[in-house]
Amino acid sequence: MFWQGRDCGYKLGAKAEQSHRKSMVMENNLYLSVLLLLVWLASLSLFLVLYKHRSPFMAANLPPGATGYPWIGESLEFLSSGWKGEPEKFIFDRMMKYSSNVFKTSILGEPAVVLCGASSNKFLFSNENKLVAAWWPKSVNKVFPTTLQTNSKLESKKMRQLLPQFLKPEALQRYVPIMDSLANSHFASLWDNNSQLYVYPLAKRYTFSLACRLFMSLEDANQVARFENPFHLLASGIISLPIDLPGTAFNKAIKAANSIRKDLLEIIRQRKLDLAQGKASPTQDILSHMLLTSDHDGLFMTELDIADKILGLLIGGHDTASAACTFIVKYLAELPHIYHQVYQEQMEIAKSKLQGELLNWDDINRMKYSWNVACEVMRIAPPLQGGFREAINDFIFNGFSIPKGWKLYWSANSTHKNPEYFPEPEKFDPSRFEGEGPAPYTFVPFGGGPRMCPGKEYARLEILVFMHNLVKRYKWEKLIPDEKIIVDPLPIPANNLPIRLHPHKP
Repeated sequence: MFWQGRDCGYKLGAKAEQSHRKSMVMENNLYLSVLLLLVWLASLSLFLVLYKHRSPFMAANLPPGATGYPWIGESLEFLSSGWKGEPEKFIFDRMMKYSSNVFKTSILGEPAVVLCGASSNKFLFSNENKLVAAWWPKSVNKVFPTTLQTNSKLESKKMRQLLPQFLKPEALQRYVPIMDSLANSHFASLWDNNSQLYVYPLAKRYTFSLACRLFMSLEDANQVARFENPFHLLASGIISLPIDLPGTAFNKAIKAANSIRKDLLEIIRQRKLDLAQGKASPTQDILSHMLLTSDHDGLFMTELDIADKILGLLIGGHDTASAACTFIVKYLAELPHIYHQVYQEQMEIAKSKLQGELLNWDDINRMKYSWNVACEVMRIAPPLQGGFREAINDFIFNGFSIPKGWKLYWSANSTHKNPEYFPEPEKFDPSRFEGEGPAPYTFVPFGGGPRMCPGKEYARLEILVFMHNLVKRYKWEKLIPDEKIIVDPLPIPANNLPIRLHPHKP
């Protein structure tokens, strides 16, 4: 009985072990099946990503070029060349490798063609709304939510319909003394009595204060100052990889836009009350105009729509001009003979004015040499590095096929720093702009064609008023002689351009 029980136990144990082994095999097979399924899904996902990335590039007769990595394409090289202080490197490297006129790439998540040179600029600017139309990266649409309800093209068209009344010659002439008065206050309060200072933040404050004053009649310095840091974050992240994760430039830009928009909505609601009570003028600024102007169907813009448009105007109305003003300070410090000629021109104007008399339109038109200097600054360090378009039809350019839906990018540096158009392009030479000036489509700091920056003349005024008030007060020297210029996305001095001021003796 003992042995029989032992034998039975042995048989039962063997059977249990066999069952356990069978269970283990089944479990291992299940794990292996799941693992194989995951590998297959990952491979399929990778294939789909690669196919989606490469499929647009399978069209026949495309320009030469590279596609880069899946999804990000060549975006990192495109952006990092600016971060390293060599914004033209991405363009010129590929012009040498592929073609001096056109090459394909993939940037900001889109298949794109980069057009280079004067003939390419002419083609692109001349075919606005025929072969190409305005396009902004997805990051811009996400920062401005009202564009998602329509699209960036329609929003851009709306803005161009609203702006002419406030940028026509009669309006610009009225802005000159306002700009001069604000510039006087700016230099008196923030530059005078300082032996050393950082130029870039102060130039931004000057142009931003002007934009707030002229677009919204906002004069409260504390309220203006509250906007400054969020606007810096917004400008830095609006043209970036659209990765909405904490800490990324794009995420910071979205948060900054939301913060600014909240304050703008309060200003808009207060203006509506002021207009209703007769405390504000319907024609005093573009904010009043937006609140009181309806479209063809009699519909008025929503408060959020107005806030986004004012937000866009404030960015466009101060960021590029502040970069230009900053680099004017840089080059005038480096080139004493240029400074001397600017100083002579501006002091001749200053001496023609009565005590306390503000600048006027005629004074601005006498600043010819100063404007040539400003133009040469914008040639070497263009505030607008380039711009995007979208192909709205298939077309042929330089013998290559450009498919509908592809994005096109034009680069200011492809002509500004090209010895074919500007001999010795690194040399600072304002005489390039004397007489008839540069050849058409070679100097494009404000773009060109129907989409040329509508605020070009406004920018000219604020830059020249800045130069006038600057040189009649001071000479200066740079504290970092070899300070690098980086592009993020506008050109800025890596250390904000610290200088030592030397006020003129009375």
